[in-house]
Amino acid sequence: MASGSADSSQLRVLIDVKPRVMGLVLSVSAALIIPTNLLVAAALLKLLLKRGCQSWCFVLNLALADTLVGVAITGLATEDFSNSFSHHHYTRCLLRMAFLTSPCVASISSMFLISLDRYIAIKLPLHYSLMSGRGKTVGFLLALWIGSFTTGFLPGEPRESLQAAGPYDGFCAFFNVTHDITIIILYCALFFPLLSLFIFMYLDILKIACIHHKQISQIRQMSSRHHLLRSWSHVKALKTVLVLVGCFLVLWSPFFVVCIVHLLCRRCALKEVLENYLWLLGLLNSLINPLVYACWQREVRLQLRLFHLVLNVVELLQIFLTDDGSYLNDACF
Repeated sequence: MASGSADSSQLRVLIDVKPRVMGLVLSVSAALIIPTNLLVAAALLKLLLKRGCQSWCFVLNLALADTLVGVAITGLATEDFSNSFSHHHYTRCLLRMAFLTSPCVASISSMFLISLDRYIAIKLPLHYSLMSGRGKTVGFLLALWIGSFTTGFLPGEPRESLQAAGPYDGFCAFFNVTHDITIIILYCALFFPLLSLFIFMYLDILKIACIHHKQISQIRQMSSRHHLLRSWSHVKALKTVLVLVGCFLVLWSPFFVVCIVHLLCRRCALKEVLENYLWLLGLLNSLINPLVYACWQREVRLQLRLFHLVLNVVELLQIFLTDDGSYLNDACF
């Protein structure tokens, strides 16, 4: 009897600790994601006001979507800290998961729009001006958010095939409130075709870049030093493409690949791995996105440096005014 009560008490402690640890991890993630994306969004907005460029609109939308991911993570962390078993908290957890899934889908879709925009600009430069414009950009973004919220709130529909069959244990996790098989099939059917197009476009861009590099090398009679500079520029462009594609693959693909394995092997017990590790790895993409897609651009880096310079000037003025005020007070006395 004593051993049984001890085991039950240890199990209860583990059940109480797990949501709190996850809540702490989510809180730290949100504290990193939100300010990073807001800072990049401010720089992009400043650039967008200077130059009405369609590409900046898509990158700004990516930063805003990732900011909403951080806000949704904050709500999810609050839910994990409460750790309640009631049906009211089950419904609230389901809504929080919907509000988290929607900006995640919007973030991935924004990356696809950025890739598509760059692909059309390189592949069809003469038709790019016809395909771009303020009205078309607004239409693309509107369709993106409607589709993202529709996909995110699908598990909230009152259907048994979309919601979890087992009882809610108080831990607000994705597969605790949604039916894992149906949701995995649905999201994988959306993810893998999008991923295939994503890879195809960047490989085609790389192919076009290689062809252009060969043509320039054949036409121009360059010195060896100039040739090395051109080669280094080509390698740098290749690294940029690898970073853009690689970060997305590394952070999100493991989650969806293990989801497929989870469907094929129900005895492998991969549910906790998906909820506790790979899902968080995918959310980390919202922190990497502003650094890769925005800070990689020279214009954004210059704008961020300008912000930093302005902050330094403001701090110096505050110090000067404070010291000057104290000096005047001392002089009066």
